[in-house]
Amino acid sequence: MAWAHTWSGLVLGWLLYAVFLTGTLSFFLDEINQWMRPELHRSAPHADTARVAVDAIERLAPDAATWTLALPGARHSEVQASWREPGAAAGRAGTRRAYLDAGSGEVIEARETRGGNFLYRFHFELYGMDRIWARWIVGLATMFMFAALISGVITHKKIFADFFTFRRDKGQRTWLDAHNATAVFALPFHLVITFSGLLLLMGTLMPGPREALYGSEGGGRFVSELRGGAAGGQSTGRPAERDAGAPQRVEADVATLLARASEQWAGAEAGAIVMTRTAGGRPVLEIREKGGASLADRGTPRRLRFDGVDGRALEAPATAAPSAVRATYNVMASLHLGRFAGPAMRWILFLSGVLGTLMVATGLMLWVSKRLPERARLGRTPAGHRLVEVLNVAAIAGLAVATAAYFFCNRLLPAGMAGRADWEIRGFFIVWALALAHALVRPHARAWQEQLGAAAALFAAIPLLNAWTGGHGLATSIPAGQWAIAGFDLAAVLAGVLLAWAAARIGRPAPARKNRLPARAPSAPGGNEAAS
Repeated sequence: MAWAHTWSGLVLGWLLYAVFLTGTLSFFLDEINQWMRPELHRSAPHADTARVAVDAIERLAPDAATWTLALPGARHSEVQASWREPGAAAGRAGTRRAYLDAGSGEVIEARETRGGNFLYRFHFELYGMDRIWARWIVGLATMFMFAALISGVITHKKIFADFFTFRRDKGQRTWLDAHNATAVFALPFHLVITFSGLLLLMGTLMPGPREALYGSEGGGRFVSELRGGAAGGQSTGRPAERDAGAPQRVEADVATLLARASEQWAGAEAGAIVMTRTAGGRPVLEIREKGGASLADRGTPRRLRFDGVDGRALEAPATAAPSAVRATYNVMASLHLGRFAGPAMRWILFLSGVLGTLMVATGLMLWVSKRLPERARLGRTPAGHRLVEVLNVAAIAGLAVATAAYFFCNRLLPAGMAGRADWEIRGFFIVWALALAHALVRPHARAWQEQLGAAAALFAAIPLLNAWTGGHGLATSIPAGQWAIAGFDLAAVLAGVLLAWAAARIGRPAPARKNRLPARAPSAPGGNEAAS
């Protein structure tokens, strides 16, 4: 088990680190998206925002067969509009989108960017390769992670005692203690996040059962039933379009409808307004709750329907209760994605993800530290050991530099530049590749210090970059209560401080030790290193 723990962690440890880091950042996907579109920062919602938004979408798309308005909230301050014209192509190709100013209803021309969605998709699909192959690679890495967690628990004899042990400036012992602490403290999170990740990838990793029951072309039927649709039906995730007559305008008092919905939901707020038309062109409004509290139905919002002209209450569509199997799947998926979570729970998930990221990083560092006595006896550094050193620097410190560079590219590339979203991502990979080259040519300790120092400087400068390039800086965002933007800037400063501390500490030589670790030291319950 010790051997399995060591090598299952090391072989894919660098990939696991990137997956863990980008997945952890994805808990704040909406906040990252908001920060990376500074044009949206000026949007300020008020009491009449819903009415203003409805008037704006009807001017923008008067003949739309259906439209959706995602109302402002704590995680974004603009109205996110989408609509489909009659006869539009199926799927995303036929859906048009716009950002509306919550105060005036004007269309905001935001810069082209993948924003936090790039980090989220990289988390499980990597980039620049076939999606199926990428999901297989990440799925295999997740299996290795799960094996490392289980084997770490089995081989760790004093799992709780060692959690309270931390020996500073002791070289290998310090890395082992740090690895133990980060692994044990968030062990339930590590197990749940890894197992639920495998469940989310089950369609790729285990397609046989689905194909046996639904056929190779029955993926749509399977998804429909999984989401509670009728057996044999295919859900598009949108209201059905009809052959409408002359479209009528929405005349109902939208603010009153929202108030009625909130009262019926015991104070819960509305998150979206969806309009569809009857065969005669009469609008029907559906008010959807802002998120749902139940994990079993994956946060499916409650819905109320009203006539869009006179505001009459209409029969709301029935929501099928999930089966036990689907409820179990939904709970695990919801825990992994964290979309149900409020601010406090999201921070808990984020910090747990940080601990998981550090668990992987300290395991990789421990692998190198354990082999220093062998290198001292040989009088040289074996090529394999040097390769691990270089990959450690590039994967850990280099990824931090590349992530900061991604945010800088978002603000420094011209807003109207053709293909700028692709160039933001290219900037991310170019900087990451340069970090790998730097780690190859620089001494190991100096490479760590220089890359961590560069990452610290970049992250600490992000609030200045935000204010300088047209976004709402801390002096503006905090008084305005824009905590999605202010939180990003403050988190960047904190990351810069921690990276600077790491840069100062990592090159410090460990003091002479009186005792060395036994040949087979106890391992941690997760991550990348065990006694070997």
